[in-house]
Amino acid sequence: MARPTEGRKLIANNKKAYFDYFIEDKYEAGIELHGTEVKSLRMGKCSIKEAYVRIENGQVYVCNMNITPYEKGNIFNKDPLRPKRLLLHKSEINKLAAQTAQQGYTVVPLQVYLNGSLIKMEIGLARGKKLYDKRQDIAKKDQRREAEKEFKVRNLY
Repeated sequence: MARPTEGRKLIANNKKAYFDYFIEDKYEAGIELHGTEVKSLRMGKCSIKEAYVRIENGQVYVCNMNITPYEKGNIFNKDPLRPKRLLLHKSEINKLAAQTAQQGYTVVPLQVYLNGSLIKMEIGLARGKKLYDKRQDIAKKDQRREAEKEFKVRNLY
C-alpha cells in the first residue's frame, strides 16, 4: 500500500492515467535500476506517459518508461526504453495477477518519486473509463474552473 507523501520528491506524474481509468487500488513498488539510470532519475529526466505495467512469470515489469540517458555516463548508459522490473512482495504480485485476469482491469504506473534515497513507483489497479465518464470529468473540471474564475473576479472588487 502507498505510504503518506511525507519526504517525497516527485520525479514523474501520469495525469492521463487518472483521466482514462478509475484507480481502484494503489501499490508502492521499488524499481530495479542500473547506476546511470539512478543519476538521470535524480535529475528528473523521466517520462511515464506511454508506460504500462506487465505481469509475466511471477514478475512485474514496467515497459516504455523513458529514462533519458545520463550525459556523463557514456558506455555505462542502458537503453532508455528497456523493461524495468518492479519490486513487490509475492502476495501483492499474486493479488495483482488475479485481479488483472478479470475483464476490464489493468495495472498502470501513476508516479515515480524519490522516497528518501530510494526511487519508488506508485502503480494502480485500474478499470477503464467509458467515453461518457470522461465527458463527465471534463464537465466537472470546466465547472470548477468557472467557479474559481467567478470567485477570483468577485474578490477583486
